Amino acid sequence: MKCLLAVCLCLLTLTVPGAAEPAFSHPGLLHGKADLDRIREKLARGGEPWKSGFERLRTHRQSQADYRVRGPFAQVIRDPKGSSQLDELVSDGNAAYQNALMWCLTGNEPHARKAAEILNVWSGTLREITGKDKELGASLCGFKLVNAAELLRHTYPGWSQTQSERCGRMLREAVYPAIRNFATFANGNWDTGCLKTIMAIGVYLDDRELFNQAVNYYRQGAGNGSLAHYVINPAGQCQESGRDQQHTQLGLAHLAEACEIAWHQGLDIYGEQDNRLRHGFEYTARYNLGQEVPFQKHTDTTGKYRHQAVAQAGRGNLRPIFEMVWNHYERRRGIPSPFTRQAAEKIRPEGAAFSADHPGFGTLMFSLPEQTAQP
Repeated sequence: MKCLLAVCLCLLTLTVPGAAEPAFSHPGLLHGKADLDRIREKLARGGEPWKSGFERLRTHRQSQADYRVRGPFAQVIRDPKGSSQLDELVSDGNAAYQNALMWCLTGNEPHARKAAEILNVWSGTLREITGKDKELGASLCGFKLVNAAELLRHTYPGWSQTQSERCGRMLREAVYPAIRNFATFANGNWDTGCLKTIMAIGVYLDDRELFNQAVNYYRQGAGNGSLAHYVINPAGQCQESGRDQQHTQLGLAHLAEACEIAWHQGLDIYGEQDNRLRHGFEYTARYNLGQEVPFQKHTDTTGKYRHQAVAQAGRGNLRPIFEMVWNHYERRRGIPSPFTRQAAEKIRPEGAAFSADHPGFGTLMFSLPEQTAQP
């Protein structure tokens, strides 16, 4: 029955030659209108775990309406030999996203104005993200900016069309050029970061070509960040499992965030290759919860990264990435994911992520009622 359902879902995603592709749903990145409505209703009732999750967001320093903007700058450099203005963009991007969330959940307009202020000053100034690690700088920071912009554009009348279009130009002309070729020379978390941000920019700009570029890369990209190159086998071992656990979680989370965006656009790539992403999360959660996992020696797509054993480095340091994935597989689809659930429970309620690595606050933003699962 599950195989038949998977076939039907795949058939639904096929494009008929000459047929118009559906319009994008907005807001339609990490959070759709139904999500925001549900969370507001749960908060109004004081429901858990949403209430505790909201406190993590509400009290965070980058969620404050009086946050002091640290930018903007025309050029941002991310480079191991010396970055420039990167910390400012990271901080401002986080604040734009978190204030946009606060606006959507509370209706408190100063939060909307703060998010708009940040987007406006950067979109009027930023021209380039560069440096040896430009793909990471552009993808991680760009993802926060585009998610903030998507929320404001479709919920806050005070952000004008002129302002939202200028933000779109910044995303296309200053962020996208650094990530458009992905990062086939690097470990997979570089690729996955590019993938999720290209997909998000495509939705924001109503640019189906960009969106499809990301979906196609997820399915069959040449680098380490495509699904089968990152989660290398059905057991769930990942390309970076032999490197360290923090980067493994980083790459998995990026893929999941891309899946969540696609889901809001009516496309289920969470389920591709027999839920391969779920296997990656289960393997990684299991190992980081202290249990043993199988490991096969592996050489990546570049030939540079060769791993003989699963890495101890970072083991047990769980990142705030598990709520979204557990809620999808178990609550939406009814597919047991016990280790992902245990990881989520261990750090619940999820708070902010390190730097700009993940959206964070997943307990608040991605928890679903128990009866959500579809037959």
